Amino acid sequence: MLRAGTACFEKIVDKYGEELKNAEISVFCGNGKNAGDGFVIARLLWNFGADASIILCDKAPSIAEPLAYFEQAKKSRVKIENFTEYKQRMAEYRKNSNIVNHNNFTKRRFIIDCIFGIGFHGEARKPFDEVFKTINESGATVISIDTPSGTNATTGEVCENAINADFTIAISTLKYAHIQPPANALCGELSVVDIGIPEDCYDKGYPETIEEPDIKKCFIKRDMNSNKGSFGHQLNICSSYKMFGAGVIATKAALRSGAGLVKLMLPKSAYPLAAAHLIQPLFEPVEENKEKTFSKTAVKDVNTQMSWANSIVLGCGIGVNEDTKEICEFVLKNSEVPVILDADGINCINRRISILKEVKAPIVLTPHPLEMARLISKSTAEIQENRIKTAKEFAKENGIILVLKGANTVVTDGEKVFVNLTGNPSMAMGGTGDMLSGMIGAFVAQNMSALDAAKCAVYIHGLCGDYAAEKLSQRGILVCDMIEQLGALMSIFE
Repeated sequence: MLRAGTACFEKIVDKYGEELKNAEISVFCGNGKNAGDGFVIARLLWNFGADASIILCDKAPSIAEPLAYFEQAKKSRVKIENFTEYKQRMAEYRKNSNIVNHNNFTKRRFIIDCIFGIGFHGEARKPFDEVFKTINESGATVISIDTPSGTNATTGEVCENAINADFTIAISTLKYAHIQPPANALCGELSVVDIGIPEDCYDKGYPETIEEPDIKKCFIKRDMNSNKGSFGHQLNICSSYKMFGAGVIATKAALRSGAGLVKLMLPKSAYPLAAAHLIQPLFEPVEENKEKTFSKTAVKDVNTQMSWANSIVLGCGIGVNEDTKEICEFVLKNSEVPVILDADGINCINRRISILKEVKAPIVLTPHPLEMARLISKSTAEIQENRIKTAKEFAKENGIILVLKGANTVVTDGEKVFVNLTGNPSMAMGGTGDMLSGMIGAFVAQNMSALDAAKCAVYIHGLCGDYAAEKLSQRGILVCDMIEQLGALMSIFE
C-alpha cells in the first residue's frame, strides 16, 4: 500500500509538477484498501506543498493497514473532511465563484479518486452514487488510482455516474476496465506504475499490450545490397468505380511501409481514377461487371497475379455482389501466400464463414465491430461488451489471425491476445481500415509472420493517427495526413 501510494504520488508529480504546489487537491477515499493508497498520496502531496485534504466518502477506515496510513496523514496535519462538509464548502465555492482575484477561488483544483479499487461491481450504493455525481460535476482535474471508481475492472462494465477521469494510474498492470468498452472511455490518459510485483504472479493467459520494444524486434535491418525484389511483392485486389480510393489508400500505405513492389488490381473503369493519384505502383486493370466492380471473368487474371505475390490484400472497396463473392472465395481457396481480408472482402464471406477452414495459407481478418457482428450474427453492442473473448474464440475456431478494430484494437491468433494502446478518436473515419490492411500486407511481404505483421501495423497505424492529430487536430485530419506521417515514423523501427 505504501509502495502503491508512493509510486502514484511520484507519477502525479511527474505529470503535473509545480502546478500541484498551492493547488487544492481533494483525495476522495472509501473505507477499503484503495483508500490506503489515497491516505499515502494525500500525506506526500501535503509535504510536497499542495493544499491536500482527505475527503471521507462514507466511514472512517477500520482495516488495520489503511487505518495506519490514515493516522500518519492526520499526524502530518493533512486536513480531513467528510463528504457532507466537502459539499457544503463547494456550495460556498460556487456561490462565490464570481469573486475575481480571491486566492481561495483562483487555485487549480484536483480530485484524486481512491474510492473503489478492482473489486467494484454493480451499482454504487448511497452515499457513493452522490459522490460520483459530485466529482463528475466538479470541474476539477480528476485523477483515478488503479481504475476509475464505478468501473468493473474485470469486465469493463460501468455503473451510473461512474467517475470520468482525466488521468488514470494503473497499479502494476492494466486491467480490462482500461481497455474494454465502455470503461476505457472513462480512463482519460493512462499510465502504469510498477510496485514490485514479480512477473511470475501474473496469469500468462491474459492479453498483452503491444509495446514499442516488441515491435522493433520484428524489423530486420536492411542489407545494403538489397534490391526491390528483396522486400516482397504485394498484390492489392481492391477498388471499384465508386470506391476507387480504397485501393489508392491501401496501396499508398503499403508503399510507405516498405514493400518492394506493389501491384493494384482493380476494375478497368477505376484504373484512370486511381492512376491519377498513384505513380509508383504497378497496375492490373481487369474485366468488370455492370456494377463496375470485379467481374467473375477476372478470376483467370487473379490466378495469374497470385503466383507473383508474397502477400495479398483483398476486399478494400470491391463491393458486395455475386461476382465479388466468387473472386473472394477463389483467392481464399487457392492462395499460397498470406491474405489480408478486409471490408467488402469480409462482407463477401459473412454467410459462408466455413470457407476459412478450407484455406491453405495464413489469413488475417480485419473487421470493425459491425462487420464482426455480421460474421457471428450478434449485435455490435454484444461485440463491444466482450471484444477480447469474442476475437479470441473466433480466431481459434477458424484458424486465422483476427484484428478486431476500434479503440484498443485486439489482435489474436486464438491463443495469444494483444491489445493496442496507440491511436485516438480522429481515426474514426472512412479509409483508415484500408490504410491498415495495406500496412499489414507490406509487412507480410517483407517476411514477417502474419501475427507479427498485424501487431506491428496496428501499433504503427495508431501512432500515425496520434502524430497527425498532434500536428493538425483530432477533428480535422484525413487518412492522407496519417500516411504522410508513416514514412517518417518507420525510421523508429529501422
